Amino acid sequence: MIHSKRGLLLVAAVTVVLALIVLFPARIAYWWAAPAGLDASGIQGTVWSGKADAVAMEGIYLGDVSWRIRPLRLFTGTLAYHAKGAPISGFVEANVGIGIGGTLTVSDLTASLPLSALAQTLRVRGLRGDASIQFDRIKIRDGLPIAASGTVQVNDLLAPSLSRESIGGYRAEFFTQNNGVAASVEDTDGAVELAGSLQVNDDRSYQFLAQLVAKPETPATLRKQMEYLGPANERGQRELRVEGRL
Repeated sequence: MIHSKRGLLLVAAVTVVLALIVLFPARIAYWWAAPAGLDASGIQGTVWSGKADAVAMEGIYLGDVSWRIRPLRLFTGTLAYHAKGAPISGFVEANVGIGIGGTLTVSDLTASLPLSALAQTLRVRGLRGDASIQFDRIKIRDGLPIAASGTVQVNDLLAPSLSRESIGGYRAEFFTQNNGVAASVEDTDGAVELAGSLQVNDDRSYQFLAQLVAKPETPATLRKQMEYLGPANERGQRELRVEGRL
């Protein structure tokens, strides 16, 4: 039992603050704090728990988006939510947290979506196929991935710049190295045999290096493009190297 006016005032103040946090409208929070380029419609609920009809950013669209705060993570200095949404087809579900300093951490990410939903973001016109994504963790700072653990499986990949026909399925397994994020990449039922590696460094440089071998079913257009990679070695492999900066 509280016997002093000061104690009563303290309890009242704490109650008001908690009520403001729990009941603060998500729509107003979006107006105040949404990053540039983020568009949302049909926002309902609070910053604690709510939903939106649609959310879009940098060419990625999600419908039926919902979120629920993970309050215990506040004690670690992280604003964390369990969120899910639906792309054109498929689903996306993950835990998303923003820590002190603005570091974004995505954990327990599970998604199934068409690659066409990523075509604009990846700047690959006509990209088609299906992607299955599972990550234990992705950590991003200043837009750069600095840690990752998970896999991406792509099926029935179609990239008109490479071939007008499907070039099959490929799998990438991501992991963290001292100087950045890396991935091993291989074909699963691809139109070409592929074994490669991707490295994203902490200075924002990246390199993809792979060895390719044509299969009997490799489309003629793709075989022709492979010839531009240079002569094959004694194993019939041609080297593909892509480098740049994020």
